[in-house]
Amino acid sequence: MLKIDIKDNEAVDKALKRFKKKFEKTGVLKELRARQAFEKPSVNKRQQRLRAVYRQQLLQTDVV
Repeated sequence: MLKIDIKDNEAVDKALKRFKKKFEKTGVLKELRARQAFEKPSVNKRQQRLRAVYRQQLLQTDVV
């Protein structure tokens, strides 16, 4: 369970932003979406490899 302590004279918007950031870091929503439908391990591995290749290409274009 996430707890966000609101500081004195802190805007609710700022506290909500901190909550959202903490919630995103936990990965609960990402895991929930992944569990919506079963994905074969082979498909999962393939997607991870494609993401890794994409990231490498981005890094290489930034360096050059």
